[in-house]
Formats: sequence, C-alpha cells, structure tokens
Amino acid sequence: MSRATPLRVASDTQDDPASLLGPTPLIASDDPAIVAFADRVVGDASAPVERARCLYYAVRDEIRYDPYSIELTPTGLSATRCLAEAAGFCVTKAALFVAVARAAGIPARIGFADVRNHLATGRLRALMGTDTFCFHGYADLYLEGRWVKATPTFNIELCERFRVRALDFDGRHDAMLHAFDADGRRHMEYVNFRGVFDDVPHATIIPTFRALYPGMFDGDRVKGRGDFAAEAAAERATFVAGNP
Repeated sequence: MSRATPLRVASDTQDDPASLLGPTPLIASDDPAIVAFADRVVGDASAPVERARCLYYAVRDEIRYDPYSIELTPTGLSATRCLAEAAGFCVTKAALFVAVARAAGIPARIGFADVRNHLATGRLRALMGTDTFCFHGYADLYLEGRWVKATPTFNIELCERFRVRALDFDGRHDAMLHAFDADGRRHMEYVNFRGVFDDVPHATIIPTFRALYPGMFDGDRVKGRGDFAAEAAAERATFVAGNP
C-alpha cells in the first residue's frame, strides 16, 4: 500500500462510539427493513463480534455487487435503496453494513479510500476512463474496544467468476481487499484514504464522481448500464482460453 493520508472523522463526537449507534439520513439504521434484516441475520447471536460476522457475510453475499447500479442522488447512495434492490456497489454496500451493524447495537461508521482496481472489466474501465476508483467504501465497526475495518463489497459468486479470493471477516482483524487474486495477479491497491464519516458524504461524492468520470453517466445513472457478472465471466473465459 502506498503512503496514505491519516483517517479522519466527520465531527468531534465521532471518537465516542456511543455517538455512532443511531440513524443518519443515508444510513437509516432505524428503517423497518434494515432492522428486520439485522434481526433475521443475527438470530440468537449475542456477542457483538459474532453479530458482526453474521451481518458481514449476509451483506457480502446476499447483496449483489453491481457497479452499474450507481445512482448519483442521495437516495441512490443510501443503505435502504441498496437493501431494497439487493444490489449495490462499494459505497452502498458499506452503508448497508454500517446500518445493520448499528441496528444490531454495534457502533459503526463508513470509511472511504481511493483504490486502483486491476480486475475491473474492460467495459467498466472504458466508461470510467481509468482503473482508479475514488471513494471506495468500507465499514468501520467498534468491536472489543477498538475499530475494525471490513469491506463487504464483492459477493462470493462474483469472486468465483473473477477468481478473486472471497474476503473473510472474523470480527477482530481488518478485512480489506486482497492485493492479489487467486492466480497471483494484482487485484486491488489502496492509494489514498479519504476518512471516516457518520453518514455517506453524498454532497462530496456526487460532484467528485461527475468530475472524475465524465463519460460514465447519463444524468444520474450509469450510461447504458450492463451485466457486470456476465462481463466478468466472459473475460475470465477469455483469460483461461489464452492461458491453458
């Protein structure tokens, strides 16, 4: 990982974990659907670490990763929209994980970093004009007296198509994206940390996306949409055919 800027918090109160248990506009941990999801997944688990683990895997695998689902509106970047559509990208899946963690009584906040993704599909890279993703989202949970980072972005089926190792989370160690895929090729590189926040900073993310990825959006939505999983499978098949 390259030299990164220090993580920062959005307000002076965020150093107090108790201040990160309640709902915010885009991380509505009190929304009935969010609460029901958390209750179902957690079940009888009482230890916060075990609750966090259960919630992580549910968000990772029940919510499909789809970068073409990006919608540049506050609602489009919300945890509730991600849950309703059972699909999202790194920002909204991280927001959902934070929301259900709070609903389960675990203090949580959302963090962002710029990453270089070496396994994005060719079509996605062409739309973006780069392989650098700004404001890549992750969750920061307060467990056993300290903050632990976790990235529930890629569902296991997509990992299998890309031959990326699915990222596991034990609730005690940071779970950020692997630097290499299952074939030893570079996968994800963190190049800059943007900070941690109590809510999704949509007023910053939306204009930043528009400025950095001018060819990607038609209005608020991704131009032409697409089937990211199918693209990944096709590119994987091409790679395998060329590397018998």
